[in-house]
Amino acid sequence: MTAGHDRDEAIIRDTDGGDLASILALYSLAFPDEDLRPLVSSLIEDTAIRTLSLAPIRGEGPVGHILFTLFADGAGALIGPLCIHPDHQGQGIGSTLVRHGLAQLEAGTTAQVFVLGDPAYYGRFDFTAERRVQPPHPMPPQWQDAWQSLTLANRVPLEAGPCRLPDPWMPRALWLP
Repeated sequence: MTAGHDRDEAIIRDTDGGDLASILALYSLAFPDEDLRPLVSSLIEDTAIRTLSLAPIRGEGPVGHILFTLFADGAGALIGPLCIHPDHQGQGIGSTLVRHGLAQLEAGTTAQVFVLGDPAYYGRFDFTAERRVQPPHPMPPQWQDAWQSLTLANRVPLEAGPCRLPDPWMPRALWLP
């Protein structure tokens, strides 16, 4: 188990099976117009899919969650989703989760981390627009810069081509506005 603290003393740890219901409830609160629960549940519950699932714990339970899905060979990982309870947003918890996860991946064999997200947000972690490794589906023009990557610890980036993600990530709807 990994432990750490953000500036508000939330303990960051790996999630376990007992956290799933609380985590799914967080996604409903953080994304009321988008149902990410089936994706999150599939990624966490399928033991054949390698993930890094972290939650900041405050009081009785998680106040946020981040999931990193590792590619089959472990050389790449995809961030997503990331959520913070609305009452705890704007306190640096999301940034702490991203940094904590990146540090864990850097300590392993992961060479490059990808994300489909806000360039202004992920740019603070040195993510840049990715043009060599393509997402599972073509990006709409307005999202071209939202597909980003970060190469870890001076490692060699992945070869150009499509990224290979597990089945829960393959529905086209996950990759459209």
